[in-house]
Amino acid sequence: MATKVADWRSEQAPPWAQPEVPPHKMEGSRYTDRGFFADEWEHMWTNVWLLLGRESEIPEPGDFQVEDVGPESIIMVRQKDGSVKAFYNACQHRGSRLLFADKGHVDNIVCPYHSWTYAWDGELTYVQDPEDFSGGNPCDDLSLVEVACETFCGWVWVNMNPDCESLEEYLGPVWEDWQAWQPDGWRRMTAISAWVPCNWKVIQDNFCESYHLLTVHPQLTANIEEGVPWTRFDMSHEGHNRMVMQGGMPSHRQEGGPEIVSPLLEQLDMWELKADDFKGREFDTRRAIQQQMRSLGPKRGYAHYDRLRDERLTDPHHFNIFPNCSVTFAADSVLLQRMRPDPLDPQRCRFDHWVYVSPESIEAGIFRSGRLEFTGDAEVNMIEYGDAPMGMVPDQDIGTTAGQQLGLRSRGYRGARLADQESRIARLHHVIDEYISGERPRASNAD
Repeated sequence: MATKVADWRSEQAPPWAQPEVPPHKMEGSRYTDRGFFADEWEHMWTNVWLLLGRESEIPEPGDFQVEDVGPESIIMVRQKDGSVKAFYNACQHRGSRLLFADKGHVDNIVCPYHSWTYAWDGELTYVQDPEDFSGGNPCDDLSLVEVACETFCGWVWVNMNPDCESLEEYLGPVWEDWQAWQPDGWRRMTAISAWVPCNWKVIQDNFCESYHLLTVHPQLTANIEEGVPWTRFDMSHEGHNRMVMQGGMPSHRQEGGPEIVSPLLEQLDMWELKADDFKGREFDTRRAIQQQMRSLGPKRGYAHYDRLRDERLTDPHHFNIFPNCSVTFAADSVLLQRMRPDPLDPQRCRFDHWVYVSPESIEAGIFRSGRLEFTGDAEVNMIEYGDAPMGMVPDQDIGTTAGQQLGLRSRGYRGARLADQESRIARLHHVIDEYISGERPRASNAD
């Protein structure tokens, strides 16, 4: 049995379906045109599952969270039976927004305009002067409009299509992949959100390729393998992508041969390994770190390592969840990067850069080989792009994408010419077109 477990851990995750990706020119109008923006909203955004809330932020019955997507505002409420229901944030009387806080607790949902009152399950329980309605008491036949809602891996997901497929069907291979980490109880350490002057797809395009790393993130390239054969790229029929980048060792792109530098130095030290022991065999550090994590991890409380393949201990697993999330898992943390369209302007979007860490890391006080001081779940710091830093890497990405939007609206831009390693971008746009043309939603196992 022990040999079987060891063999399973050392295996790579099985490949995804790899559907054929036709060429896509991606004209600038896709990022600027209000007509295309409207088509995306009507045919795509209202028919997909969206990662919207976090279960841990609404632990008790009556706790709520509100998130906006484009022109819509969605209320997510914890129910008496522990489930979560979601509703459009609109009173059925004359349309007023009901809740304006991002989160909190309510005994009832009360409209601030005329005090119409709704229970946690959306039922209308009180109206002023019910006898004054010649059509009968509104409480008899009105309720909040419910939105399809499911929970998975600690997040709350919604779909505005009442006839949508299940979340498991929608996520396809992602469903099984994410369960290995079981991030349900992971806590939010960083939460920075910014309104950015670019179309949401500009940022998601950026996260669908690693071609930009050498130019935009030069400080990372000493320890990141962004090209084949050290990086795996997968695509699914459902429209999601996966990139697995080998970590825990120097990059093969280093000039003058491999050298062990920060943050790999600190990672080795965390797992009681010495860089001097790897002179002449620098690329062996990845396997050595994996073995030490297997050996020392359980003693330090990292019980979840037993569920992870060896590659999941050291290699960043980056997922592009169609349409608007990029989620990167490490052994003890997950980075959620999410884009949401502006209600009116196709050249503006909201960008979320949020980091969650495992309870084991909080208990040990260690994160990414450094000291972790966790004082509670981070509140969202909402800024306008440029008003405050978001961090070196997100600032580099968003600085580039904001500048890209300027060129995309130029009459001198003739459309994208993509490298093969950028095929996941073409796939993103192809799936968007399928939604707009009415080819999706469709069965997750369709060819």
